[in-house]
Amino acid sequence: MKRRFDTYFPWLFTAIDFLASLFSLLIANILLQLSGVFGGAGFAAFLPLSMLWLLISSLRKDYKIGRTDEYDHTLRNLLATLLWFLAVTSILWTPLQNGNFRWIQITGLGITMVFLMGSFRVLVHMFLRQYRAKGNNYSNAVIVGKGGTSPRLADVFRIRKDFGINFLGYFDDQADCSQTRGGINEFFGQAPNLDLDLIYIHEQLDPVLVKRVINFADENYIKVKMIPGGSLQLEKNLSFSKYGDFFVINVNDIPLDNPINNLAKRAFDIIFASLVTLFILSWLIPLVGILIKLESRGPVFFIQKRNGVNNKVFNCLKFRSMTPNDYADSKQATKNDPRVTRIGSFLRNSSLDEMPQFLNVLTGDMSIVGPRPHTIPMNETFKMQIERYNSRHKIRPGITGLAQVKGYRGEIENTHQIRSRVRLDYFYINNWSFFLDMGIMVKTIHELLFNRENAY
Repeated sequence: MKRRFDTYFPWLFTAIDFLASLFSLLIANILLQLSGVFGGAGFAAFLPLSMLWLLISSLRKDYKIGRTDEYDHTLRNLLATLLWFLAVTSILWTPLQNGNFRWIQITGLGITMVFLMGSFRVLVHMFLRQYRAKGNNYSNAVIVGKGGTSPRLADVFRIRKDFGINFLGYFDDQADCSQTRGGINEFFGQAPNLDLDLIYIHEQLDPVLVKRVINFADENYIKVKMIPGGSLQLEKNLSFSKYGDFFVINVNDIPLDNPINNLAKRAFDIIFASLVTLFILSWLIPLVGILIKLESRGPVFFIQKRNGVNNKVFNCLKFRSMTPNDYADSKQATKNDPRVTRIGSFLRNSSLDEMPQFLNVLTGDMSIVGPRPHTIPMNETFKMQIERYNSRHKIRPGITGLAQVKGYRGEIENTHQIRSRVRLDYFYINNWSFFLDMGIMVKTIHELLFNRENAY
């Protein structure tokens, strides 16, 4: 079941994906009929749509679920396929041409498809992992050159059985362990009999030997991968830039350096913040403003200088929750803080004091999700204490963030808390995805409803 599975899996996946898309479309049809925004269409009308899905999915090669791919990669592929599908459907599918609620119908179709097809694709991905973890559909691999980070890769093969990579051992002139099959020159004699699929080369191997191994692999249709040294074993994906025939590694690129990713995140921020401003802030600001004014003299908004993207200073907006004082910028709010007013206590406990920051999102100073911005004095203190602290300013700060939904919100009482925040912010920046943002937003709502311990 080694290579035979790779031969028939794409056909099997495509066939089942076609049936799953047809089922999803029929469910969407029923839901849209029940909601009264779609007159409905017969079964025969959905067959062309499923064929369209099959065509787009096949052209995009969605059946290629890599051994080391994570679930978010599968969902990103699905989302791209779905966007293409909806765009073509909205233009060509006849039952939508005469609809009175065309965009509602398309949106309903998209939401149903992303839920049902997303569930299907993730289940397929989970099945593949379990299937490979049991020793099926494996790839044989060796490492040429032991030392440095090579043993770490071997440990990954041993621990992550779901990758389906059968590690056969090392070829190295110096190493002498139970997994060493011989010297590097012996590799060329043994390799033809090992039925190899993958060869991993240690980066410190002599360039002449590297070229020789690659030439051997090309002649025998074996894939070759280079193992980066410790300095490049970062918690992120590496990308490359090409200068003519010369390649360099982009060591500190982040997902939001990609213009498409950045545009998608900014577009979502603007749409979401606009809806909040129109339907919530339009009445919340006057109401809260009156309550604040009735209890204490002073402005409705508390405007505080904070560091944003690239350390640029901006005016962060909040509803004023304290009586005017000289320490608002330098002293954090503490539990039972006497400066906090009664209406301020309610605002802080419910996190409503942060709502004006949706206006900061519209102006481009903040994002919905991102590292929480700190005051300028706090930034000056923390960057002297914590390594790579300023790296959290690579992107726009957020109203909520990964650190906040992981429990690190409110007053910073010790260095462990701020170090944990920075570590989570760094992870978020280097592993951003649209689905990660959605997950953080959902968890934020949960925290607002059920966990108010550190809100004061």
